[in-house]
Amino acid sequence: MGLLSVFPLFDSHFHIIDRRFPLTPNNGYLPEDLTCSDYLSQVSGYDLRGGAIVSGSFQVFDQSYLLDALETLGPGFVGVTQLPATVTDDEVLALDLAGVRAVRFNLKRGGSEDVRHLDAMAHRVHELVGWHVELYVDSRELDSLFVTLAALPAVSIDHLGLAKEGFGTLLKLAERGVRVKATGFGRVDFDVPTALKQLHVANPQALMFGTDLPSTRAPRPYADNDFLLVADVLGDEAARAVFYDNAAEFYRVSQTCCQ
Repeated sequence: MGLLSVFPLFDSHFHIIDRRFPLTPNNGYLPEDLTCSDYLSQVSGYDLRGGAIVSGSFQVFDQSYLLDALETLGPGFVGVTQLPATVTDDEVLALDLAGVRAVRFNLKRGGSEDVRHLDAMAHRVHELVGWHVELYVDSRELDSLFVTLAALPAVSIDHLGLAKEGFGTLLKLAERGVRVKATGFGRVDFDVPTALKQLHVANPQALMFGTDLPSTRAPRPYADNDFLLVADVLGDEAARAVFYDNAAEFYRVSQTCCQ
């Protein structure tokens, strides 16, 4: 058994990119494909139990790729989508039935609904179907959002918040129950081991690991050593929670569904 397969993994953040479905250039950028088959091949060395397929800026409000990916990858996998504020309750209910569990607000790249709708949408989808909201946001913007985020029923923040400036605010949010994705280590401007330790101390349930495949526009793409780093820094018991338990609970996935 390789080191990568020692821990069960719920991959809390990855993208499926498939040109059979609509893609919209973001600032002129379109990523290369990473189909479901491509993704499974890249993580074949892990004890993969499930994961969260996250809609990117280039997918805007398209649901067709996500519904196909959820059906293809099957039990244990959930969706994080982008929706307009005008979405109907019936549309949300149908997406929930298909396995969607969250709405993403992409403050960094766009392609999602405007942040002014964050509070209302977060409460609406949580009350209707128990979903949370996810933010791709630079930590330097968290001060202005702190009061709103701290009052939301359930929220997570991508890529360790990206920036050293504002990381203290991220820690305060973690203390208040906000989840933080241990993803995109090649995107941040600070020491990852130190950040992981501080977030774990702030809230042992906060961190959720993800590969961030295919690492679109990241200065450094995901590497297996990112996974091994978490285990080395946090130790086996805490690492198991970060690799699987925290996310399985947050995304409301049965912890026996893929075992």
